Amino acid sequence: MTTQRRILSIQPGQPASDGAGVRLNRVIGGSGLERFDPFLMLDEFSTDNPDDYIAGFPPHPHRGFETVTYMLEGRMRHEDHLGNVGLLGSGGVQWMTAARGIIHSEMPEQESGAMRGFQLWLNLPAKDKLGEAGYRDIPATDIPRLTTAKGVEAVVIAGEFDDGEIRQTGAVQRPHTEPQLFDLRLPADSAIAPKLPDGHRVMLYVYQGELNLPDASPEPIKAGRLVRLSDEGALHLASSQGAGVLLIAGKPLHEPIVQYGPFVMNSREEIEQALRDFRDGVLA
Repeated sequence: MTTQRRILSIQPGQPASDGAGVRLNRVIGGSGLERFDPFLMLDEFSTDNPDDYIAGFPPHPHRGFETVTYMLEGRMRHEDHLGNVGLLGSGGVQWMTAARGIIHSEMPEQESGAMRGFQLWLNLPAKDKLGEAGYRDIPATDIPRLTTAKGVEAVVIAGEFDDGEIRQTGAVQRPHTEPQLFDLRLPADSAIAPKLPDGHRVMLYVYQGELNLPDASPEPIKAGRLVRLSDEGALHLASSQGAGVLLIAGKPLHEPIVQYGPFVMNSREEIEQALRDFRDGVLA
């Protein structure tokens, strides 16, 4: 008999503000980051009100991890001190490796309309935290998108999608943490059973509709909830009403996590060094 992944927790996001006053729903962040290792933060932005996003994220530093920004609707411009410039449009992804240091800005390229998407922070192993910084802009046309026999649409951002019938390599592959990042769109009365490696930390964020986990919960998971699952077993997702789900999985690093704002290192001493480097203009 196949073991099913168990639900460890179900939690709502918390209202937050970041940048120059952008309103967010902070799904992961704050204390207890070891529970989500290798993931450090997940923010959702979803609004039709330009006052909630127009101020954007003026220049700010990062060190020690990667940021993944996935846009459902809207336009955001990236610029950094390395000379990278990118325009993130609907369905696109920006994958930034801060490593030893990057200073960038993320500013809206619109003054009205909807701005919807996510930013995920992915930790780097200790040996790579002071490596070369990098940036990749991935338009929607370069991200694999497929539809299963049961009508579920899967946007395969990172890792490899495999439901036993279709296998598809994602747009991004990363060593060490081996992230799996899929946007799953389940129509009403559909189901999907994506295969994931045992030992990977697995989370589901329901961003619209209601998700059913027939083998783990008698009650549907409503939009705005993060489901944290056990690290081993099969996964069966279904929806009677229809749902949009961000599936996030990765291999834990099992290393110390010390965070101070935009810096994530392995010790307090390394954080203090990052602060000195930023102050002295030698972060990167």
